[in-house]
Amino acid sequence: MARRHEEEYDYLFKVVLIGDSGVGKSNLLSRFTRNEFCLESKSTIGVEFATRTLQVETRTIKAQIWDTAGQERYRAITSAYYRGALGALLVYDVTKPSTFENVSRWLKELRNHADSNIVIMLIGNKTDLKHLQAVATEDAQNFAEKEGLSFIETSALEATNVEKSFQMVLAEIYRIISKKNVPALDNPNPGASSAVKEGKPIDMSGSNTSEAKKQCCST
Repeated sequence: MARRHEEEYDYLFKVVLIGDSGVGKSNLLSRFTRNEFCLESKSTIGVEFATRTLQVETRTIKAQIWDTAGQERYRAITSAYYRGALGALLVYDVTKPSTFENVSRWLKELRNHADSNIVIMLIGNKTDLKHLQAVATEDAQNFAEKEGLSFIETSALEATNVEKSFQMVLAEIYRIISKKNVPALDNPNPGASSAVKEGKPIDMSGSNTSEAKKQCCST
């Protein structure tokens, strides 16, 4: 019965994680969807996704979070990866300036391939390594303000602001969707590959992805 309840939702929102390899995208995903953190997580190969159902205002939202490898050799998946995405978390590592410098390139790619109304949040991850922080919070805030992005710093390890970051993105997507009077799914089909976008379902049936099974530590 618990599984049946998990599959009942009003909207399905696809959110993508982007950024350089090693910035912590997979651990943000596992922390938000399973409350787990893998100290020795390996680089994501190709694409994986996980889901979590939660309440946003009076509606039940199923968030489908997609994670991809940040390495250049996986760039061919770009168009399929962004298709139907309503939100994006653009992640950099606060201890590695190069990952912040590459944010502009990721943002350009996102805007070239995603819907023009996509909700974007800039995330500075790994704040648990405060003593090694090399990207000033103020610099990231200024960049986000200039580009019209929301911004937050997180720690997937310590679970700092992870929940808040996803909640903020999902709430903003819902606000936009509700203003457009997009109807909820009256009878959502369990496991259906569809999402709400401009009131039309998004077909992702061509994607053969599944959650990666990793041995992690639950907290």
